[in-house]
Amino acid sequence: MDDVAIRTGMRVRYPRTGTAGTVVRIEEIRGNTFAEMDTTGLFYRTDQLVPIEGEVEEPKKVRTSSDITDYERLRETESSDDMQDKYDQVTGVGAG
Repeated sequence: MDDVAIRTGMRVRYPRTGTAGTVVRIEEIRGNTFAEMDTTGLFYRTDQLVPIEGEVEEPKKVRTSSDITDYERLRETESSDDMQDKYDQVTGVGAG
């Protein structure tokens, strides 16, 4: 790509996937310089990144749940015996 010095805080794009974001860290790994992108948390070789101008699309929020909400959701789910009874009672079209 271009011989542009990639710096922390610079907005960049990885053309192979279209991933864009802001460089949050630069690291030298096995003789290659890598930049960590804020949108993915992944490292990209700096010689493969292209500086971009304008707004960078915000990363999508990843749903995280706590153990308590997972437990409550699981508790609301019917027991496997109840589900098996309902499955055994299926008759008619599509019943096998």
